[in-house]
Amino acid sequence: MRSIWNGAISFGLVSIPIKLVNATENHSISFRQIHKDDGGRIRYRKVCELDGEEVTAPDIGKAYEDAGGVMIPITDEDLAALPLPTAKTIEIVAFVPASEIDPLQMDTAYYLSASGVPAAKPYTLLREALKRGKKVAIAKFALRGRERLGMLRVVDDVIVMHGLLWPDEIRAPEGVAPETGVTVRDAELDLADALMDTLGTVDLDSLHDDYREAVEEMIAAKAEGEPAPPRAPAETGGGKVIDLMAALENSVRAAQKSRGEDGPATEAEVTPLTDREREPARKTAAKKTAAKKAAPAKRASTGKAAARSTAKTATKKTTTKKTTTTRAKRASA
Repeated sequence: MRSIWNGAISFGLVSIPIKLVNATENHSISFRQIHKDDGGRIRYRKVCELDGEEVTAPDIGKAYEDAGGVMIPITDEDLAALPLPTAKTIEIVAFVPASEIDPLQMDTAYYLSASGVPAAKPYTLLREALKRGKKVAIAKFALRGRERLGMLRVVDDVIVMHGLLWPDEIRAPEGVAPETGVTVRDAELDLADALMDTLGTVDLDSLHDDYREAVEEMIAAKAEGEPAPPRAPAETGGGKVIDLMAALENSVRAAQKSRGEDGPATEAEVTPLTDREREPARKTAAKKTAAKKAAPAKRASTGKAAARSTAKTATKKTTTKKTTTTRAKRASA
C-alpha cells in the first residue's frame, strides 16, 4: 500500500519513524455527466468571473472571503510561516481508556507502518504498551495543511490512527429528541428485548452492498447491449404504526421465521401484554356485573315502597269514609 505521509510518532523522548497508509477505501460507483443528445462528456472549466477567461492551475491561488465578501489573498509563504510543530510528527499528548472517546468524533482511519528496521523495536513497544494498558493514545498531527486530532489504538499487530474531530466540531443535539412526553411500558420493552435477542448477532464480514452489486450487473448488461436484469420490487414499508405492540410482535415472529424458528411467541412476549391489556377490560366488566346485581334489588325495593304507599292511601280513605258516615247518623238523630 502506498504511503500518503511520512514522519514520526513522538512518544515522550522516543521517536518512532512511521508511514501513514489509508486504512479504508471507497467502493462506490461514480458516474460521469454527459450530453443526452450525443453522449459527449460534460466537463467543468475554471473561469475567472471578472474577465470570463479560463484559468490554469499555476494561476490559481487561495483567498479568505470575509463576512463582507472581500477576498483576502493567502499565499503558501503565509501558511509556511505559521508555527506547526506537528507538520512531520504525530505528537502523543495523553493515554486514556477507549470508552472516553465519543464515536461521534471518529473520522478517517489510517494504518501506521514502521519505517525501516530501527523503528521496529519502539513501534512494538508502543503497541504492546497500548495492549497491556487497554488504553488508546490521543495525539496531534498535521495533514493536508492543517493540524488535526487523532486516536491511536491496536488492531491485531498494527497500530491504527483514527482522525478525530475537535470537540468544538461536534454539534449539540438540540431539538433532535422527541419533545413530547412519551411513556414506554414494560411490556413494550419486553417485546423489544425479545426482538433484539431473536435478531441476535451478525458476522460483519458477511454484509455487502446489494445496491452496488445491482448497479454493476446493470452496467455489465448494458455494455453487452442486453436489457438490465429484472429485479424484484422492493417491499414497501408498513406505513404509519398504529399499534406498537402488534408491530413488535409481528417483528419478532418475522425474525423467528427468517431464522427457521417458527413457533408461538414466548411467554415473555405475550403474557405481559395480555395481562396489562386485559386489566382495564376486567375492571369494566366487574363494574357492569355489580350494576346488574344491584338492579333487581333496587326494583324490588321500589316495588315494596309503592305497595306501602298504596296501602296507606287506602287506609286513609276508609277512615275518612267511616268518620263521614258517623257524623251523618248523629245529625239525623
